[in-house]
Amino acid sequence: MELLEREPFLQTLAEYAGEASRGDGRLVLVSGESGIGKTVLLEAFQRRLKGARWLWGACDGLLTPRPLGPVFDIGSQLGGELADLCHRGAERDRLFAAFLAEIGASAAFTVAVVEDVHWADEATIDLLSFLGRRLGRMKALLLATYRDDELGGDHPLRMVLGDLATQRATRRMKLPPLSEQAVRSLIGQRDVDAGQLHRVTGGNPFYVSEILAAGWPSVPATVRDAVAARLARSSNGTRRMVETAAIIGARVDRSLLSSVLEAPGSGVDECLATGILVPDGIGLRFRHELVRMAVETAIAPHRKLELHARLLAELEERGDDDPALLAHHAEGAGDQRAVLRHAPEAARRSSALGAHREAAAQFERALRYARGSDRPALAALHEGAAGEYALLDRWEEAERALRGALRLRRELRDDLSVGEDLRALSTTLWRLCRGEESDRAAEEAARVLEALPPSQELAWAYANLSGRYMQMGQNDLAVGTGEKARALGEDLRRADVVSHALNTIGCAMLASGRDGVGSVERALRIALEEDLPEAAGRAYTNLQVIASALHRFGEAERYYDEGMAYCDGREMGVFSTCLTGNRARNLMLVGRWDEAADICVQMLGRQAISPVNRLNPSWVVGAIRGRRGEAGAWELLDEALALAEGTGEPQWTVPVRAVRAELRWLSGRPDLAAEEAWAGYHQAAGHVDSWTLGSVATWLLRLGRPIDPPGHLSGPFARVMAGDWPGAAAAWDRLGRPYDAALCWLGSADEAGLRRALSALDGLGARTAAAAVRRRMKDLGMKAIPRGPRPATRAAPAGLTAREQEVLALLTEGLPDLEISRRLFISERTVHHHVSAVLSKFGVSSRTAAAREAARLGIDAPPGHRRTRQAVADRA
Repeated sequence: MELLEREPFLQTLAEYAGEASRGDGRLVLVSGESGIGKTVLLEAFQRRLKGARWLWGACDGLLTPRPLGPVFDIGSQLGGELADLCHRGAERDRLFAAFLAEIGASAAFTVAVVEDVHWADEATIDLLSFLGRRLGRMKALLLATYRDDELGGDHPLRMVLGDLATQRATRRMKLPPLSEQAVRSLIGQRDVDAGQLHRVTGGNPFYVSEILAAGWPSVPATVRDAVAARLARSSNGTRRMVETAAIIGARVDRSLLSSVLEAPGSGVDECLATGILVPDGIGLRFRHELVRMAVETAIAPHRKLELHARLLAELEERGDDDPALLAHHAEGAGDQRAVLRHAPEAARRSSALGAHREAAAQFERALRYARGSDRPALAALHEGAAGEYALLDRWEEAERALRGALRLRRELRDDLSVGEDLRALSTTLWRLCRGEESDRAAEEAARVLEALPPSQELAWAYANLSGRYMQMGQNDLAVGTGEKARALGEDLRRADVVSHALNTIGCAMLASGRDGVGSVERALRIALEEDLPEAAGRAYTNLQVIASALHRFGEAERYYDEGMAYCDGREMGVFSTCLTGNRARNLMLVGRWDEAADICVQMLGRQAISPVNRLNPSWVVGAIRGRRGEAGAWELLDEALALAEGTGEPQWTVPVRAVRAELRWLSGRPDLAAEEAWAGYHQAAGHVDSWTLGSVATWLLRLGRPIDPPGHLSGPFARVMAGDWPGAAAAWDRLGRPYDAALCWLGSADEAGLRRALSALDGLGARTAAAAVRRRMKDLGMKAIPRGPRPATRAAPAGLTAREQEVLALLTEGLPDLEISRRLFISERTVHHHVSAVLSKFGVSSRTAAAREAARLGIDAPPGHRRTRQAVADRA
């Protein structure tokens, strides 16, 4: 088929290739609906680009894709180290590094293609994210194609696309349908109404070609009908060969095809003549995946079972194929034993490669066929599935799987596994904010395992129980139990247990007023030295929290940057989420409310985030909205309180209660404010650090409710207890918390202080507190009270903050994040968050689309930042 209306895209690809060949690498995301011509475009570009080395890989359309399928495809093409690592089942990090080295270190300029990313497994999606952050200074071009019409709101690729859009190496290219004029050119001399054909096909090149091949005006209702019409003109042998190829997959090994058919490949030429299959190196591939799917769905069920069985037998005999592929054909053949033989191995391999969605699906596949299996094997499948669900933030499913495993392990009287499953269940229940149940499971795990000889399972049970004691504010018990875990971990030479225990011990010591920083720092050193990613992520997160609690916000930001760099490099989203939520809280405390709110909204907008990880963003953005008098504050604070009380942990419930008491008081409801403060105070006393306790004790004092002042309160709270509100305000100012400082002046009659507070609150947009200050000034008889900032003359477009509008305006100039950060004097990571927030609020997935929205809304570059630049509409 003639390539029409694609010349500008070929020219743009050539520009990107030129930039990449000079060491300014590019990741080009080529999108469009199925049949729009993405592969045809890249093949045309390959013919045009001389002197480059091309590598092609594709994601599978299997129900459960092969982990890192494109890497294995490319490894088989290249041989060498990458192929060897693939063959040996190397760890994911080594495969990622080898792939990056392969595309960037060759003497020849390399173009790597990854097709059909909408079918990508989790590890391949992580690979794209990994490469997108590193290509910018390499001599390589990576082209990734995907169907944008198949990305639902919860598709894992969608979030990664938003992240990739902020990377300096990323460019986006969306292929549009053909125009009516182009359709007319394809029709040629045929007696076909171009306008009608264009309407029927929507300008989709594939559909146009299929309908023309089938013969107009007999328009096939589906692609399946069009393909059937082609096959109807072929011999029985050709049809059998095409059907077998469809069961093999999108790319077909000729020798495998011949072996399954038990016939030489002499019929290949006739298959190629149909136009359904086309040459692909030494193999074959379907001209389009829609064609393969059409052939497959038309195969009779009994014939399909037979073909899957033949393929399974042939692949098993060869002994060198992917267990995910074997499991796929085993299920297609309805072979229970083969499914149970291959699916668990495919799950373990997927998990090792970081493809946890695929690993969970393989365990689910095995469980569907595990009826009548031996109970130990069945319990292991449930445990394997639970582990993958936990990594995917699918905690309800993890609980169900663990309870199934527990039932079987108890029937088997396998106490060691019972104890281990109870420990895992404790963690799961905590993630679900079910604190009391989590505590019971943790205590039972330790009891069961203590009756057995010392083991690593017992060491982990102690470490988990220590964490539960610490989270409940029972810090002495936390330290004692943590020491037992540490000692046993050292005896067993389990550095992961030792690091975990030291982490908890340090946090518990700090919560009880002792110096535990050294313990957590030691936990981090052990984790980094022993290459323990999970332990390191936990230590970075706790060090960030500790620095924040000590009001060392610069130090907290350093731990955030270091921790995010570490976790992003290893795709550890669970700790990245924790670090980000903690940072949002810190930004709120230091008065950077717009940034904090943007981060929280982005976090809460994710499809998969565990209940416990919703706590920080819920109460932070709820507090900001409440202080600004914006809608939706109490819904968020109600959610935060329900989640916090579900954990049963004072470290969560007290801060939420303090904010709720504050907003009740500011809105003129001292009775409700007192209820919130009393509830928080009773939960806090004896269980939290002095700063957390002071946050609710202050409100009780302000409300005139008698309490026995705790003697260990320090900093601003000690000033409050002494009735020195100006002194408390000055103390908060020194700590860098402007809102808390301004709020203190409400307890003073000092006019200058109240005016300073009013100015600070107006600057933060804290309308609720500012209104309370104005009432206080009026009650004190003060004159010339400022009215405050006037409402904006028009609502901000799409709810963008002022800073987001500035970032958007510069984004439309095609500026990368680094340049935007320099123009606005903010960090590049902050720009990254703003860009993500803009994309989210506009409901778009690319910077190009956001730029179009900016033009439509008339948003221009801010004064002092304007710069003339040629439009670069295709740039990310």
